[in-house]
Amino acid sequence: MKQFTRPVPVCFAMLTVLIFCAVTPVYAQPKKPVVLKIASLVPEATPWGAALNQMSDEWRTITGGAVELRIYHNGILGDEADEVRKLRLNEIQGAVITSFGLNALTPEIMTLSSPFLIRNEQELDLVLENLKPELEAKIDEKGFFTLAWSKVGWVKIFSRNPVFVPADLKRQKVATSPDEPQLMQAFKAMGYQMVPTGNNDMVIALSGGMVDALYQSPVLVGSLQLFGTAKYMLSMNLAPAMGGIVLNRTAWRAVPAQYKERLVQSSRKIGADMDIAIQRLETEALNTMLRYGLVENRPTAQQEALWYADAEASMPSLLGTTFDRNTFNKIDALLKAHRSRR
Repeated sequence: MKQFTRPVPVCFAMLTVLIFCAVTPVYAQPKKPVVLKIASLVPEATPWGAALNQMSDEWRTITGGAVELRIYHNGILGDEADEVRKLRLNEIQGAVITSFGLNALTPEIMTLSSPFLIRNEQELDLVLENLKPELEAKIDEKGFFTLAWSKVGWVKIFSRNPVFVPADLKRQKVATSPDEPQLMQAFKAMGYQMVPTGNNDMVIALSGGMVDALYQSPVLVGSLQLFGTAKYMLSMNLAPAMGGIVLNRTAWRAVPAQYKERLVQSSRKIGADMDIAIQRLETEALNTMLRYGLVENRPTAQQEALWYADAEASMPSLLGTTFDRNTFNKIDALLKAHRSRR
């Protein structure tokens, strides 16, 4: 007699599959790390470069390798304008940028560099303590997240001939970076002869007489040995230079939430350490230049007052255009109250 096999009920077959799946081990593939490309113009062999490498190591440790920072030092991904453009397009996820790059993200930042507004470290600390949360919120509104701030030093005036009062500088042609149109506009409004000059062209421009003076960080002046020609330095601080490490919003959202608080704490601790390292580097640069022929021009209190009056007289025409009026007024009020208590 022919035997017939009874068909297995569909429900029984499905149950068998489910049981098999339940008892069969599943070997999940490890998740790929979140990779963030960070661009920096600064050479790796500087406090900034060392700090970025340290941040990369600490992020890897904190996240157990879940987040990986790839640092591109030495400006190999372009200048600050390139960095900002690539940040917006998510071609890079983060960048180290100065006041001028930060200004491209939100214009309030540039007001910190108004000539002769913030005059020393104590005043800068006061302003940052009060305005940093507001400035970070402005940056966030534009689609970016501020990981850390750092002071980049003080911009000073170096010149071929001695400078004690504004009239001394107005007789000289002053080099300005083409990437700093706000400061150039401010100085033009104050009556100075401004000549756009790239950093790479500065030595030739000074030695060839195309320019007679410049405003720049002592560290850069020392590294390029510009003080060989521009051998006089006005002792007054022109403006603070700020830097920041920023991520675009897409990158920050990709970072697992459980790590974010510790990563921010790590980054801001590194930013604070960088402040100390940069101040030390600036002091060393100034001391070295003074040993090798730089002459420091120290104006009297009356001569200093002329600089402040000159900047103040020009400011009304710059507010609302070159500098943000609301931010300037807040800084000005803070500083006036602070100075009145001294």
